[in-house]
Amino acid sequence: MVLDAPDAQELARFYARLLDWKITTDEPGWAIVAPDDGVTYLGFQTSKGYVRPVWPNADGSQQMMMHLDLEVGDLHEAVARAVETGATVAAYQPQDNVRVMLDPAGHPFCLYLDE
Repeated sequence: MVLDAPDAQELARFYARLLDWKITTDEPGWAIVAPDDGVTYLGFQTSKGYVRPVWPNADGSQQMMMHLDLEVGDLHEAVARAVETGATVAAYQPQDNVRVMLDPAGHPFCLYLDE
């Protein structure tokens, strides 16, 4: 999966801190983060003219193209860590066991408890 961003390296650093993964590729306009086991990765590319998506969706505004769902053991703790890492809590929260967060580039991602 690859996320566009105004600054690929900045967004890669955010997700590396959030997920406790390592930056495995860091090139101009391109970065990759991956866990130690190397099973998967997230890529980030700098996109000139990047427009932040809005949450929730609104007619006439940039729509999100995808979002990440991250299962956590303690929702309150995970939200605090995400905010400390650079995320913001979205104003609109549709579910009690899910917190919609926004990464520094505005991509929504969800922290959730699997009940």
